[in-house]
Amino acid sequence: MNVADLSGLELDYWVARSLPDFVREIYFTDSGETVAVRGNDRGKAWDGRFEPSTSWDAAGVVLDRAKRVELRERREGEPALCAAEFVGSQHVAESYGATPREALLRAFVKSRFGERVEAMLRQPQALTGMGSELAAEPSDVGDVEDLPRPDAQIGDIGSTPR
Repeated sequence: MNVADLSGLELDYWVARSLPDFVREIYFTDSGETVAVRGNDRGKAWDGRFEPSTSWDAAGVVLDRAKRVELRERREGEPALCAAEFVGSQHVAESYGATPREALLRAFVKSRFGERVEAMLRQPQALTGMGSELAAEPSDVGDVEDLPRPDAQIGDIGSTPR
């Protein structure tokens, strides 16, 4: 998929994937419609929704990693332009978007992954550098084989005899 076409949920996902120094895990909430992350950004813990495409609070983590940013507000009939150089990159990434924020986020993803990215994985993942590994999401009831049974499976704590 072209980075220039990323928006909404897909853009949020790829921004999270571009932040291995911050994001440890990516998961989805709201029936898979929202990206959520677990991580720590410079002393600030984050565990929950991560929507930089709609929130400057979340997009701020990208702006904090910029060495140089040039944003051109969109004019009538033109997209916004962002030309930026980010920490860890030696080149200026340029990107367009419907808003300056979208252009900034696309430029950030482009600086990390290039012009194209793979399809988004809608499964919980643990980040390992710029890669990811699928991660199991803990269920509410635990492992089915470890559920207590009335026949006092080993490991069950029963009441003392009367």
